[in-house]
Amino acid sequence: MNLSPSQIIVLATPVFFVLIAIEFAWGYAKGRNTYRLNDAVSSIGLGMLSQVSAVFTRLFRIGIYTAIYSSVALYPNPEFWNTWYGWLIALVFYDFCYYWLHRAGHESAVFWAAHVVHHQSQDYNLSTALRQTSSGALFGWIFYVPMAVAGVPPLIFGIVALIDLLYQFWVHTEHVPKLGWFDRWFCSPSNHRVHHAVNERYLDKNYGGILIVWDRLFGSFKEEDEKCVYGTRSPLNSWNPLWANAEVYWALGKESWHARTWGDKIRVWLKPPGWRPADLAARFPKDAFDMARVEYFHPPIKRSVALFGAVQFAALLAGVAYFLWQADGMAPGPSVVWLAALGTGLWAVGGLLQGRLSMLEVLLIEAAVLATATAALGLLEAHRVFKPLALGLAIVLVAIRARPVWAGRRFDHILLAALVFSLAGDCLLMFPGFFIPGLVAFLIAHLFYIALFRQGSPWFASRRSLAATLAIGAAMYAFLFDGLNPVLRIAVAAYVVVIALMAAQAISRATVLRDKASLAVAIGAGFFMLSDALLATNRFAYPLPMVQLWVLSTYYVAQILIVFNARPVTAAEASGHEQV
Repeated sequence: MNLSPSQIIVLATPVFFVLIAIEFAWGYAKGRNTYRLNDAVSSIGLGMLSQVSAVFTRLFRIGIYTAIYSSVALYPNPEFWNTWYGWLIALVFYDFCYYWLHRAGHESAVFWAAHVVHHQSQDYNLSTALRQTSSGALFGWIFYVPMAVAGVPPLIFGIVALIDLLYQFWVHTEHVPKLGWFDRWFCSPSNHRVHHAVNERYLDKNYGGILIVWDRLFGSFKEEDEKCVYGTRSPLNSWNPLWANAEVYWALGKESWHARTWGDKIRVWLKPPGWRPADLAARFPKDAFDMARVEYFHPPIKRSVALFGAVQFAALLAGVAYFLWQADGMAPGPSVVWLAALGTGLWAVGGLLQGRLSMLEVLLIEAAVLATATAALGLLEAHRVFKPLALGLAIVLVAIRARPVWAGRRFDHILLAALVFSLAGDCLLMFPGFFIPGLVAFLIAHLFYIALFRQGSPWFASRRSLAATLAIGAAMYAFLFDGLNPVLRIAVAAYVVVIALMAAQAISRATVLRDKASLAVAIGAGFFMLSDALLATNRFAYPLPMVQLWVLSTYYVAQILIVFNARPVTAAEASGHEQV
């Protein structure tokens, strides 16, 4: 039975969790628990996201490796490489290349941007081992080119890479002490604790994957001789897995943008992490790292929220396992759908554990994700459950939010009316022959949205926004015109005008209120226009690939941005805007 790397990871996952449970039980019994639920979920979630994205990036890395091997391999002798000593040489060769990749991950900012994910946890336990990047393959393949040139077959390369990775799991623990002679030759828990520490004396040490002799040979070894403090010197302070992967890239992008010379713009990416040109450091000073000021990121959550998050996380874990097992035989389109769905789910759980999202908001997001994914994957019966469920949860969310002041919140009444008609439109559009009734339902919903966005703002305060949205609507209508019958020409014309006015009023409100919430609502209105444009293009002009994914994802982004951020303007705010 030939197993793919993803399938091997799936089979290894229960072993990982058993060992994590044993470590937790041991630490708890000894009064030295090294686990926090939120941090462990974050670390394991990042590992899940890494494995899902690896379905795509592995093809990139292995593809390049195979191309180089096929073209310039010096000794592509399968008989040699398939001997026990050939395998051993390949493993040691890989570990040597890994050492230099790992070292580059600490000594060059662009490589650190990928590798930082593994170091962000302020805990050190077996779950930390699973905390892996999703972008490492973009440049990491460069360091393994010598193996391809030497002639190590791609299959052997892939297997020794997996062996090297799996070996490193067990060294992420605080419960195994120094191991004497073993520490002198191999990467061990003690050696790797040093690597994860932010202590000044430990910084950028002990890069070896299996063998620590590389560090001894190349001057990067440090023995553990004081208590380790874990994490990074610029703490992530977030459970968002997407931001965890993007934060350093974003920071480097900003630094590069503000650098004054082209040389410095490039050096920001290539120099060691933290390097800044003198003029940039002067204009945008940063506090020096101080060990005494290190604080744990640990936002409090209720036990019920923690339990709910654990259940959601377990469901996502099952989804990841299913996808990884099927991934090699799955077409690119469905794979993208799975990646988007699982990534969004992990993001939502992170938001829950951080206190940014409520349980009901997470359920709404998950229902929207499932409605989109089931439509894109052709699971129509499931889609007919999740599509109305998503807007139903949005209605419940707004109703609960409005209940304490129900009598005096005209704003919430209007929002609920918009959502009710949106739900009606969703249900009607699921069935053939109900396009025009569905269109009418959404037209009424948008009229309510226009009334909603009038709260706290004059009518169409931004004339430029009004002109722009009407122009976009007119252009879209002209594009669709030839594909419409006489009845639809009238219906679509009315709808285009109304949705353009809705977007214009939302944007105008944002220009008046000038806050993040109204800006998010305006962006949501823009996504509404985009979603309808995609739907109409596919229906009346040209069929679009994976159209359900694009139409429904933009639609739910629109609704969620509006539901989460639409709020009435207080009397004080209204007075302030009138004075301005």
